[in-house]
Amino acid sequence: MTTRRNFLTGAVARESDAAPAEAPTPSLRRPADGHTPRWAMVMDLRKCIGCQACTVACAMENTVHEGSYRTHVPVYEIESEFGPVPAMLPRMCNHCENPPCIPVCPVKATYQTDDGIVLVDQDACVGCGYCVQACPYEARHLDHESGTADKCTFCVHRLDAGLLPACVETCVGGARVFGDLRDPGSAVSRLLAEHDTRHLKPEAGTRPQVYYIGLDDRLVSEVEIEEGARALRRTAGPAPDTKHHEEA
Repeated sequence: MTTRRNFLTGAVARESDAAPAEAPTPSLRRPADGHTPRWAMVMDLRKCIGCQACTVACAMENTVHEGSYRTHVPVYEIESEFGPVPAMLPRMCNHCENPPCIPVCPVKATYQTDDGIVLVDQDACVGCGYCVQACPYEARHLDHESGTADKCTFCVHRLDAGLLPACVETCVGGARVFGDLRDPGSAVSRLLAEHDTRHLKPEAGTRPQVYYIGLDDRLVSEVEIEEGARALRRTAGPAPDTKHHEEA
């Protein structure tokens, strides 16, 4: 008597007798059609609430040490017709088409992959900091433990495993959208076709691949991270008196 279980068992046995087929590697970086993607991210500022879930997820995923970041969301206070309002400005490496961090590296530790991702070879990096100074977006830092340059990698290890970057997967408002610019049907391609988008610091000529929807004119060239998240609290009233605490 042939049961469903016997049938399935026999099918599995027959497949195992045949020559094993090479299993496709699940990866966003190696599409089935063989084309090379060009990765980009869209920041939809209409949806960003400044919750910093992306910052926390990035730090946990990439073991970013305390006091440093690979992505961050400074909060600014800008004037509107309704009075002062908060404005979020998600920040990260822009994985530029013309990255100024690459030519200044004396040991070629910073490089760009075929799919546009800018990476750092930690074994080759000597920690000179030239790339940190060259980045117009203040998106690099020297790790205080390893002494080498560190930055956002678009979570390249997750892409290789077929997963989205940690910050995108964790964004509670769906403000971060990641995808392939060379695929007209991708989410980022559709957003760029449907909306006016802007870059940070276009005058730098780096051709960034991080795009913003709803970016205020006054924030286009704003890069002062340390003046971001705390600026909203400071402008609400007089600056706190820190002299006494420093002397104490």
